[in-house]
Amino acid sequence: MSTTLLLSIALVSVILLLLLVIKAKVHPFIALLVASLFVALTTGIPAENIMKVILGGMGSLLGSIAVIIVLGAILGAIIEASGGADALANRFASLCGPQRMAAALTIVGFILGLPVFFDVGFIIVVPLIYGFSKVMRLSPLKFGLPMAGMMLMVHVTVPTHPGPAAAAGLLNADLGWLMMSGIAISVPVGVVGYFIAKSLNRRKYHLSVQVLEQLQLTESADQSQPQMRTKNAPGAMLVASLIVLPIVLIMLGTLVPPHLAPGSMALKVLTLIGAPAIALLITLALAGWLLGLRRGWPKEKLETLSNNAISTAAGVILVSGAGGAFGKVLVESGVGKALASSLQTIHLPLIPAAFILSLALRASQGSATVAIVTTCGLLSTAVTGLGDMQLVLVALSACFGALGLSHVNDSGFWVVTRYLGLSVADGLKTWTVLTTLMGLCGFAFTWLVWTLI
Repeated sequence: MSTTLLLSIALVSVILLLLLVIKAKVHPFIALLVASLFVALTTGIPAENIMKVILGGMGSLLGSIAVIIVLGAILGAIIEASGGADALANRFASLCGPQRMAAALTIVGFILGLPVFFDVGFIIVVPLIYGFSKVMRLSPLKFGLPMAGMMLMVHVTVPTHPGPAAAAGLLNADLGWLMMSGIAISVPVGVVGYFIAKSLNRRKYHLSVQVLEQLQLTESADQSQPQMRTKNAPGAMLVASLIVLPIVLIMLGTLVPPHLAPGSMALKVLTLIGAPAIALLITLALAGWLLGLRRGWPKEKLETLSNNAISTAAGVILVSGAGGAFGKVLVESGVGKALASSLQTIHLPLIPAAFILSLALRASQGSATVAIVTTCGLLSTAVTGLGDMQLVLVALSACFGALGLSHVNDSGFWVVTRYLGLSVADGLKTWTVLTTLMGLCGFAFTWLVWTLI
C-alpha cells in the first residue's frame, strides 16, 4: 500500500474518532474500537489477525497500568474520605499562599517525575490535586494541567525513563550528559509551560459530572465544609508521607539496584518493593490502617470505599486500554513507518529532522516511547561522526518531539482528561495545546544550544 494512502487512512481514522466522540457523543471506549477496526480493515491487516492486534494493544497497556490505576484510585478514596487531602491542602495553602500554590505544585511535579513514570506519578498525585482544588474552590485544571505537563516533559527527556534511555543507546549518546542536559533544558521549558497552562486556564471549561460531584464545586456547596472536615482529619505530615511513600519506594527500586551485587538479598527486596504496583499496595495497606481502621473505621467502610473507587477507575482503565489498541493498530498497519520514510526523504538538518520525525510519529501512533525509539533508530546511521554533545542534542530533539501532540490515540491523554474532568474537545484545547507548545519550546532551546556549540 502506498505511503500516501496509508497516511490518508490514518488522517481519516482520527477524524472519524473525533466525530464519533464530539459530535455523535459515542463513548470514547467504543469510538476508539471503531476507529481501530476501521484502520485494520482499510490497511489490509488479515481478518484473522485484527482482533489479535486490537486485544494485544489493549492487553499490553492494561497489563502495565490497570493495577496501578485501581490501587491509586482506592488510595485516593481513603485519603479523601479521611479528610486528609483537605488537611494537607489547607496546610500547604497556609505555608505557600494561594497565589504560589500552582507554581509550587508544578515544581513538585518536576521532582516526582524524575523517578516515576508519567501515568503512575499523575495517578498518585491526583488526590493532592483534588484536595487543593476543594480548599481553594478552583477547578482541578488550575493545578493539574501544569503539573501533568511538567511530569510528562520529564518522562520523555530524562533517561531514568525508557524513551530517552533508549535514545541514548541507539545514538550512542552519553547517558550522563543526556540526563544532565535533559534536566537543564527542561527547567526553562517547564517555566514556559507553567505560564502557558496559566494562560489556558483563564478560560472556563465544563467539567464532567463525576468530577464536579467529587470536588463539590457547585455553587450551593457549603463553603465551610473543608474546614469542618479537617477538624478530625489526620495530620498533614502523615498524609504527605503516604503520598510520597510510593514515590520513594519506586525511586529506590530504580536508582539503587544497579549499584548492588547481583543476586543479593537487598537487590531482590528493592526490586520487589520498587515495582509501582507493589509500592502502591504497601502504601494502600498503611493508609487503610493509619487513616481508617486505627481511627475507628469499620471494615465495611473500607470495603465500600474500595468498591466505589474501582467502579470509578473502570472507565479510565477501559478508555486507556482502547487508546492502546488504537495505537497498536496504527503501528501494525505500517502508518508509522510510512510517515517516517516520507519525512526522511526531505533531507532536513538533523535537529529539526529528529524533532519533526518524532512529533509526526507521536501524532500518528500515540506512544511517546515508540516515537523516540523509532526516530532514533531511523537516524542512527545519519549521526555517525558527530561529537558527544551533538549526539545528546539530537536525542533531546527527538525526545521533545515526542512531548507534543498528545491526543486521542495516546493513553496519557485519556488519563489526564478523565481525572481532570475534561471533555475530548476541551482536552484537545488544553492538554494537546500545552504539550505541543512545550515540545516546540524544548526543540527551540535544543536547537539554540546546537548552534552555540
